[in-house]
Amino acid sequence: MMTNVYRRAIPKALPSPFRQGWRLASSLAVLCLAILFLVLPALTARAALNIQDVKSEQGITAWLVEDHTLPFVTLQFVFDGGTSQDPAGKEGLANLMTGLFDEGAGDYGGDSFQVRLDDAGAEMGFHAGRDGIHGSVRMLSLRQDAAFDLIRLALNRPRFDQEPFDRIRAQLLSGIIANEREPHAIGEDAWRRSIYGTHPYSRPPEGTKESLTRITPTDLSAFHKAAFARGGLHVAVVGDIDAKSLSARLDELFGDLPPNQTLAPVPDVTPKLGRLTWVAYALPQTSLRLAFPGIGRTEPEFYAAQLINDILGGSSTSRLYREVREQRGLAYGVSSSLGSHQHSNTLVVATSTRADKAAETLGLIRQIIKELADTGPTAAELDASKKHLIGAFTIDHLGSSRSISATLLALQLDKRGIDYIQRRQALIQQVTIDQVRAAAKKMLSAEPAILGIGPGLAPAP
Repeated sequence: MMTNVYRRAIPKALPSPFRQGWRLASSLAVLCLAILFLVLPALTARAALNIQDVKSEQGITAWLVEDHTLPFVTLQFVFDGGTSQDPAGKEGLANLMTGLFDEGAGDYGGDSFQVRLDDAGAEMGFHAGRDGIHGSVRMLSLRQDAAFDLIRLALNRPRFDQEPFDRIRAQLLSGIIANEREPHAIGEDAWRRSIYGTHPYSRPPEGTKESLTRITPTDLSAFHKAAFARGGLHVAVVGDIDAKSLSARLDELFGDLPPNQTLAPVPDVTPKLGRLTWVAYALPQTSLRLAFPGIGRTEPEFYAAQLINDILGGSSTSRLYREVREQRGLAYGVSSSLGSHQHSNTLVVATSTRADKAAETLGLIRQIIKELADTGPTAAELDASKKHLIGAFTIDHLGSSRSISATLLALQLDKRGIDYIQRRQALIQQVTIDQVRAAAKKMLSAEPAILGIGPGLAPAP
């Protein structure tokens, strides 16, 4: 259970009249956000995406897309590190820390900080990924002075007070205990250990009952000091703010952080394939997952890998979707995806099917994959996939302020360059059918790692 904390319940300690006012203000904020989500895709579609590279006086950089149509600012950022930095025996530390940034900062305790954040018309959330600590903020531009001040306190002076620490940890422990009987959670844990061995990626990101009880507020402060530094920071901003104002805000938010992170080295890892992990459980459906070698985002073959993934299971016209769902009705959904992390890459196929059809479904999926590995796609499939990847990008990645800022952040992490969106179409178009066939053979010829969750795998009739 990963934390992704946005505004939680109204603090119970607030007096009743204030709570009514809080609800009114919250309702207005929700209405404004609803309007934003309705109109912003249309605005984005008709406006050219002009990405500015903003640099502050202290050398902090951010990518900015100005949009003054609506009075909102969306800011997303990542600090390198993430759950792969959890010390052995204290798994769940990064995840626990991200649940506490709005539970008090600077001179403000938890309730006081949250009330001020709501008064500022802002929402703030953090979550811990494998390779980074992610933060996301949305605010009314007219109230940005108050909002930025609170965000600055959360980033620089989180309190990690004992009471909220105990409360959030208890919530996480409850989730871990509940997951001890949840077959999909059991399967996820077994899957990570099977393919990653003792690598940090194999550790449960939410921690264990034992590891969470070992963590103290002092551990959170030490992790924060090691990870929250300008040297490992990436920032993207979209909305009602100009480059000059953002430059000053960057120093305001991040300028007092240390210049460099002190992270533990994390090695690259090749997933261990050719293994079957089965969680036998009396369920009406069986979930199946197959992992194959992947190709990283910085490798020259990545665009060929993207096209192969799209042809295999990345869209509703893919081979898996057509054969498994449409022609045989074995599953409602089946898909493939490229899992590109900083230290490991995979191509993963996933579906769920009737328990008595699991063997048949698995056999069909493996047959489709083998055919694609052996002969590659047709020229018609490649042409259709190129059109899909090019055409879907705007809808999938540029449809709202949040998706735009997330895309800008991802491009920074992948070292794509600020002009990547303009270059992307040509990079996809220039991939040849021979390159795609070579990528298919490289990724799909391996014996996969297989995860099954459900009744035991009976032989196909």
